[in-house]
Amino acid sequence: MAGPTNEYSAKGYAATSPDSGMAPFSFNRRGLRPNDVLIDITHCGICHSDLHTARNDWGRTIYPAVPGHEIVGTVSAVGDEANLHKIGDRVAIGCMVDACMECDHCEAGLEQYCKNGMTGTYNGKDRQDESITFGGYSDRIVCREDFVLKVPEALSSDMAAPLLCAGITTYSPLRQWNIGEGSKVAVAGLGGLGHMGVKLAAAMGAHVTVLSRSEDKRADAKALGAQDFLITTDKDAMRSAAGRFDMVLNTIPVRHDVAPYLHLLKIDGVQVIVGMIDKMPELHSGILLGRKILTGSGIGGLAETQEMLDFCARHGIVPEIETIRMDTINEAYDRMEASDVKYRFVIDMATLG
Repeated sequence: MAGPTNEYSAKGYAATSPDSGMAPFSFNRRGLRPNDVLIDITHCGICHSDLHTARNDWGRTIYPAVPGHEIVGTVSAVGDEANLHKIGDRVAIGCMVDACMECDHCEAGLEQYCKNGMTGTYNGKDRQDESITFGGYSDRIVCREDFVLKVPEALSSDMAAPLLCAGITTYSPLRQWNIGEGSKVAVAGLGGLGHMGVKLAAAMGAHVTVLSRSEDKRADAKALGAQDFLITTDKDAMRSAAGRFDMVLNTIPVRHDVAPYLHLLKIDGVQVIVGMIDKMPELHSGILLGRKILTGSGIGGLAETQEMLDFCARHGIVPEIETIRMDTINEAYDRMEASDVKYRFVIDMATLG
């Protein structure tokens, strides 16, 4: 603990401009409020959103920016009124650290869709003092206890980290659209999100097909649990698959035409966009006349995220990861941009020093 303000000194990595890259950064975390916990971070996953924020690709980054919203660590201090977690507990933080908890969305367990705006784990604005939030590329973090999740004993800390974004982002739409035994699910894109979508849908009992532009990922798709593989550039194969699927889980993170995937849906089937796409090509409304649904989904609420962690622990569902040193983050960003990772990077925070 440092100084008369009761703040905690912290160290991490930050971007200071769109082209600065990530570099060592020292800063202070706030002192504990009554319902806060202090967490010593052991692992933090890397998400495409981290890269986009660091480089200001979305035009809303506030510098300096400390990314990271797939956080696992150990509770090292608790506020005077905190009672959900105790010192020594292994815990996790995902993409949000606060919300109003009073609107009808929050009361329904949809804190991620808080009508008054949820507070992002990084590049967000604290609800009380309006300071900018710093994420998990650091040695410690202070967070409201309600937004801290319990890591099941069966999940290792490095494997658990990507579940806080890649896991819940794919789990939530599968649960909300009641995917289960007998469901037919197609997963478009086999990256950080897509590989988790395949594993989770298969564990729920669905028949899973991976959609890909080429043969390159057929073996990986089968190894991850997919029963079928469909090459989207094969017009005859796509035509024969029309009307086959209950859901297309679209994890593709770049601009693309979603119309071909709508043709694959049954009546009342749904294509759920979970990748961050800045713009989609125009659609002819006739595609939707067969009661095809096109929608999007973000992360899950707090209860659903805990449910996801527990589900993964019960079924042995973990991401495919490559653990890296903190000082190799810039190389990791370049590799991630080039799709040179299978399938998620995780930073070992023991290397931060």
